[in-house]
Amino acid sequence: MNYFLSDAHLGSRLVSDPKAHEKKLVDWLEMAKKDATAIYLLGDMFDFWFEYRTVVPKGFVRFLGKLAELIDAGIEIHFFTGNHDIWTFGYLEKEVGLIIHRQGEIIQLGNKTFFLAHGDGLNSDEKGFKIIRKVFHSQFAQKLFRYVPAQLGQEFGYNWSKHNRERILHIENVYKGEQNEELVVFAKKFAQNNQNVDFMIFGHRHLALDLQILDKKRVVILGDFVSIFSYGKFDGENFTLEYFEI
Repeated sequence: MNYFLSDAHLGSRLVSDPKAHEKKLVDWLEMAKKDATAIYLLGDMFDFWFEYRTVVPKGFVRFLGKLAELIDAGIEIHFFTGNHDIWTFGYLEKEVGLIIHRQGEIIQLGNKTFFLAHGDGLNSDEKGFKIIRKVFHSQFAQKLFRYVPAQLGQEFGYNWSKHNRERILHIENVYKGEQNEELVVFAKKFAQNNQNVDFMIFGHRHLALDLQILDKKRVVILGDFVSIFSYGKFDGENFTLEYFEI
């Protein structure tokens, strides 16, 4: 069984009970452990993650420990960086054992072909977003940020994220329609140029969507693990979008 999940935003200052939030994510991983061959985390699992040379963000020990436990049990866990957790420089790979992807990937699962990506920047015309994204991905900017004391850097990161989420909360989870939903528009173009792809799966939008488009291809937006608690599941032949309740 293959599992897909995105946008947990661990550490978010908009989450009222961070410990309960992390525990629910750990419980989901424990559920997936029963039959998972691979787990795909499609970005923004952390609300802010930046690794200094000898320092990583505090917290998340139960989540990271559970990931390591599953990996030690032989389950592959793929981590696609999002726009909130771009800045991993070796710790998650070496210490936890995650397989890191910094861009979208086409993969084969069973007899189906998937395109997986977090989803940020794929079809956005917003100039401000493009500029910020370019800065965040800049190696020069990342090196400069390392000179910011860790405590100040963390405060900046979490406050920036909180401000950004508050700004867009009124449009999260609201479907704009096929013509206006950027990831759906991107998926249609991508499907035309990649005829072999069966599923295009994204995070980022905090919207749970499973939509059939050209030639029975499907675009899936995974929702989030903040308020929707949705995830994807593929058994080698069938894909379903499901919801986690305990």
